[in-house]
Amino acid sequence: MTKLWDTMITGAKIFDGTGAPPFIGDLAIKAGRIAAIAPQLDPAHAEQVVDGGGKWLMPGLLDIHTHYDLELELEPALPESVRHGTTTVVIANCSLGLAFGNQRKGSADPIVDCFARVENIPKSVLRACADKATWSTPAEYLAHLQQLAMGPNVAVLMPHSMLRIEVMGFDDSINRHATPAELATMQQLLADALDAGFVGFSTDALPFHYLANEPNTHKTIPTQFAPFEEIKALTDVVREKNAIWQGTPPKDSPINTLKTFLLTSGKLHQKPLTTTVVAALDVHSNRNIVRLGKLMANLLNSKLLAGDFHLQALAAPFKVWADGAITPLAEEIPELRQLNALDLEDRVGRQALLKDSTFIANFKRMWLKGKQGISFARLQRWLRLEQYALTRTLADMVIARCPIAVWNGKTFQQIFELVKLVNAGTLDYLEPDESLKLIQSEFSEVDDEADFVLQMLRSFDTELSWYTVSANRDTDTVRKLIMHPKLLPGFNDSGAHLTNMAFYDCNLRALQLAALGGDEDTAYMVKRLTKDPADLFRIDAGSLAEGARADLVLINPDELLSYNSDQHTQRVYRDAFQHEQMVNRSDGVVEHVWINGALIWSGNQLNKQAGDQRWGQLLKPTPAP
Repeated sequence: MTKLWDTMITGAKIFDGTGAPPFIGDLAIKAGRIAAIAPQLDPAHAEQVVDGGGKWLMPGLLDIHTHYDLELELEPALPESVRHGTTTVVIANCSLGLAFGNQRKGSADPIVDCFARVENIPKSVLRACADKATWSTPAEYLAHLQQLAMGPNVAVLMPHSMLRIEVMGFDDSINRHATPAELATMQQLLADALDAGFVGFSTDALPFHYLANEPNTHKTIPTQFAPFEEIKALTDVVREKNAIWQGTPPKDSPINTLKTFLLTSGKLHQKPLTTTVVAALDVHSNRNIVRLGKLMANLLNSKLLAGDFHLQALAAPFKVWADGAITPLAEEIPELRQLNALDLEDRVGRQALLKDSTFIANFKRMWLKGKQGISFARLQRWLRLEQYALTRTLADMVIARCPIAVWNGKTFQQIFELVKLVNAGTLDYLEPDESLKLIQSEFSEVDDEADFVLQMLRSFDTELSWYTVSANRDTDTVRKLIMHPKLLPGFNDSGAHLTNMAFYDCNLRALQLAALGGDEDTAYMVKRLTKDPADLFRIDAGSLAEGARADLVLINPDELLSYNSDQHTQRVYRDAFQHEQMVNRSDGVVEHVWINGALIWSGNQLNKQAGDQRWGQLLKPTPAP
């Protein structure tokens, strides 16, 4: 018998991505496309049959906020996303990317200088990526991507920081405004890139995204030197091309945030500008942020303003890791920023700074602010209206890895209490141990919690790994955020922060939370993770319809509902990076992943041809309706 189909999945509960109720049925694949969907098909017509009984079959999941630009050059299969059911990624977010190659000129090394602190990636890893970026135009970059042995499909944004560097030069891009001629050139390059297949344009305004090269470590990345007029001129091009704008808000200025994102308004600017923004988070130290985010989303999308605005939400507690003082949240605070400004490998430099008397005085003042006496700062802290996302609460800082093994799993507060007891002579050990010896030799001068934190950093540097949950602590609140019709789940940051954050499995976490409401909520969430973002970026993805590309995920619902991400977050050594990385292991949850009809992930194993075989495609935007 002639086989009609390459693969058939039988008896699965099918969520088609439209939000419609699921149904039990069969699905057949032929030549990378969905050939048939029906309550029952004849398995005799398929070369391979996969039993989907008791499983969920859905479109491959989209990850709309990644920084995989660099990893694609080292390990293009992107295994840390594929294993969690992601089949399409959007790269070049937050104004950073490889559209113009490495852009090295003179002493400037823009990829290293821009990515190192913003994404907390070691310079050695970044240089290895930059060495491979030998093209020089956006069109050449797209052609390069089409030759890579990609795992997932890839859609690309035009990164504003790199656009500024290309037109103005690195030094001028962080020192002045563009001239009218330079702005016109940027507009033309952006228009040409969008015509060539870029899906949109990314900018950034978060005030803690700093450069990593001397003498510019006190300056933010190039996009932040663009005035509003430049942002408007460039987003006018995006609007004209019916593309998408990805941005981040100037966090500390609600007025400038609203002014910037009013650019989405169709009433003010003739037609809406599709806009996606980071991020809807319930920040523990400032409870107003999530309220303002939802208010802005409702206002900008109202009939009054007629915007097309999508604030991205994170489907997980915002657990931020740190190696010593190195953590993204440290960039908010000037004293901690000084430590982050040094190279990751520069332990000598950090030790010198940690022993500097001026630095110590400034650090102590910062750390104890709002914790003592009667002051406005203390009232802000009590009301959870502080400026910084880092809590500075020792009880919230948990030690994950430390040379003193008995401290692992304990909070900074618990160790601080131990130090106080030892220094007061009120703790009677039966016999000395390594922690007692260390406290007596290195912590004997600790008087307060600021002294204690400083000494922890001196004693262990990056050998100390700790974490804090700075946002999304309440599960019910997280569920409400990702289910909110004016927000969009998807702030995963995959590919960034090698040893600080691990949200590769956040699409699964969103499904898990939605599933608490039954099939109706699950179907809604599948749509939010597949068809909705695909429509937003105007790419061919997110559908289980006959003729659609066969990007599919088969999920074990029992394993999904029992999955505990916290218990399956770990550090692994990645050969591609020659460095450790914080990752998730959702083994058993995702049973099979097909990309363009090819079985990429099966039985907790990546296809052995990964890295050699090209499965993913470069996704260019479809014509606007």
